[in-house]
Amino acid sequence: MEAEYDGGGGGGGGDLESSLLSGDSQLDEHRASRIRRMASNTTSQLAIIGSKLCPIESLDYEYSLTLFLLEIRRSCRLIENDFLKQDWRSREPVHIVQYVILKWTLCFLVGALSGAVGFFNNLAVENIAGVKFVITSNMMLASKYGWAFAVFAGSNFVLLMFASAITIFISPAAAGSGIPEVKAYLNGVDAPQIFSLKTLCVKVVGSIAAVSSSLHVGKAGPLVHTSSCIASILGQGGSRKYNLTWRWLRYFKNDRDRRDLVTCGAGAGIAAAFRAPVGGVLFALECVSSWWRSALLWRAFFTTAVVAVVLRALIDICRSGKCGLFGKGGLIMFDVTSADVSYHLVDLPPVIVLGVIGGMLGSFYNFVLDKVLKVYNFIHKKGHGYKFFLAASVSIFTSCCLFGLPWLASCKPCPAGLSEACPSIGRSGNFKKFQCAPDHYNDLASLFFNTNDDTIRNLYSAGTDNVFQKSSVLLFFVTSYFLGIISYGLAVPSGLFVPVILCGATFGRLVGMLMGSHSTLNHGLFAVLGSASLLAGSMRMTVSVCVIMLELTNNLLLLPLVMLVLLISKTVADAFNSDVYDLIVKLKGLPYLESHAEPYMRHLTVGDVVSGPLQIFNGIEKVSNIFHVLKSTGHHGFPVIDEPPLSDTPVLFGLILRSHLLVLLKKKQFVCTRRVAGSEASIQLSADDFAKRGSGKHEFIEGIELTAEEMNMYVDLHPFTNTSPYTVVETMSLAKALILFREVGLRHLLVIPKSSSRAPVVGILTRHDFMPEHILGLHPFLCRSSWKKLWFRKLNSSDLSLFKK
Repeated sequence: MEAEYDGGGGGGGGDLESSLLSGDSQLDEHRASRIRRMASNTTSQLAIIGSKLCPIESLDYEYSLTLFLLEIRRSCRLIENDFLKQDWRSREPVHIVQYVILKWTLCFLVGALSGAVGFFNNLAVENIAGVKFVITSNMMLASKYGWAFAVFAGSNFVLLMFASAITIFISPAAAGSGIPEVKAYLNGVDAPQIFSLKTLCVKVVGSIAAVSSSLHVGKAGPLVHTSSCIASILGQGGSRKYNLTWRWLRYFKNDRDRRDLVTCGAGAGIAAAFRAPVGGVLFALECVSSWWRSALLWRAFFTTAVVAVVLRALIDICRSGKCGLFGKGGLIMFDVTSADVSYHLVDLPPVIVLGVIGGMLGSFYNFVLDKVLKVYNFIHKKGHGYKFFLAASVSIFTSCCLFGLPWLASCKPCPAGLSEACPSIGRSGNFKKFQCAPDHYNDLASLFFNTNDDTIRNLYSAGTDNVFQKSSVLLFFVTSYFLGIISYGLAVPSGLFVPVILCGATFGRLVGMLMGSHSTLNHGLFAVLGSASLLAGSMRMTVSVCVIMLELTNNLLLLPLVMLVLLISKTVADAFNSDVYDLIVKLKGLPYLESHAEPYMRHLTVGDVVSGPLQIFNGIEKVSNIFHVLKSTGHHGFPVIDEPPLSDTPVLFGLILRSHLLVLLKKKQFVCTRRVAGSEASIQLSADDFAKRGSGKHEFIEGIELTAEEMNMYVDLHPFTNTSPYTVVETMSLAKALILFREVGLRHLLVIPKSSSRAPVVGILTRHDFMPEHILGLHPFLCRSSWKKLWFRKLNSSDLSLFKK
């Protein structure tokens, strides 16, 4: 992992290791470690976006030049400089009203578009997969089994190759579910192309093709990413690259407002996928958002409510029969469980068993998926041909399983007194004829030879306790469990929600079968509880999953049982590993800041992790010096120092951003002599000139051309410098600095010296400085067995002295 390049580090820390180690070899190693610490960071943080390494940066939540008075009163994350104060004074009350109206308008648009896209996705998948299954079933009715398999496997192969092709060649960032990227973005990580218009289009089309190919992937995760893309594009005023921009969206040209809108978009994605508006809000709060406040809660709730209204309106249209072969408008709402759920104390032991086993299966799912993704990343590095070959192999293997395994099951006669047709020919249902005789059905084919949504609906159905055999359910569970693992990580848009729900439903129904008369719950209710158990075991969500499951099944009576199984499953799974999205974030190399500090951070100071050398500017700086520093480094924040005669002694005036320096050079705001320009320096500039561009889009110093005469001129940085940056003293514990850095949403944290006799600033802390790999790289002795023995024993006062500088 290479160093993130957000600020100029500075100064080495104390000699920690010499207190614990002795000997010449250890001393030499320590000196080498100090040399590494003083080396300049010359590269950017790299992370896997899609299937390739990309440089990433941090977001500027603090530096928003276009904030308005209403939000200014509510927020402490402000950049304070003379230029901004002038901009404040120029604002009128009407601007505040426009700003508030725009926020709610954008939330409405995000909700409406997310609902429409979610409906379109479901409709396309149902019709494409429906045509495929009808043609295959008709061939099997005519006993053309070989042709049936060729059509089934061939259509799956073509669909998946199409999804892979557009993902690989058009937008690699659209691969996967996208939830890890959204989670990292809302934590402050800016990666290129994750919210671009290309990514949005590929995510929609590729998700439809991948899910229709009978791959064990879901569309919920891609819908979260899709809705976040919609929110980001609207928030940044459209797409300048494709000439789709709107000037009326200029008020949102800052990262903090875009972050809030993307949060609403993430909730809208879940609401569109599961028709669960409240669950969508709670998902955004519990799973993806790193910062939350009451005002955001209202906007997220409004956005998901719009999604629910749009879906309901479109569903009413579908009920008139205008949505094609399979599009009945049911989406993924499984209102099929018993209307009068009754349970007693005798039902608690099976529910507890579900929770314990679900937690273990969920953690094992994450463990195996992590290993598989590492193998896939290794394969993807070899080139596009290997990506296609991997996708093709998984497609063929999946088709063979789905078509071949039902032949192992015996045919069963259709039960009497059914409200639906048996066998179900040319339509979805619980009773697939497959190769059976008339009036018989293949229960394993009803599970395998269906869309994932219809299979879940079959498993959740009430009054179907005698429909499936134990052997069929067991075989389907094992197969779907591992198919879900190997299907995720291909170069296609794919989600984890639906495969985990499917595996959990199968696992829950199997437990219900094994319990038999020891429980009064029907097998459909066991399937619902099994889905909740495996979701909590894999994704470690409790409140949001609880509400989503209740909204999915439309049955509030399940609330106590769902809560119990979620709490047990999450507790068990937490004993083994992290949730699946955290594992993927780490695997991708995204520098995600956790809400808690690691134990060793309490005994390190900020001075122990800053690296150098530090790049600083004078309050009035020569153009050539600024140009040289920007071209030779990649730092995004620079301390501004005032020295005599501007001040009696060297003092820290503030912090200026690289993006702001580029604007000054591009607009050529120069003065001929080294003097304070004052208000005249900003007379030709406006707040729009400093507005933040879209995610992953930045200005570059190479695009600025200056003459030799201009190089010898000066720039007065005072009006554009943040005069109140967040600072910490070099002796502050690293744990305390991490909490401040994360909770306030900083990109740069200045480190000032303990003594006034030293330089006014020691260094700059960025997101990278809090990463465990960076800290342990600077202090490798923390990983040694001797250190672990020291760490795990109770520290007394003499031990604590080891950590003092």
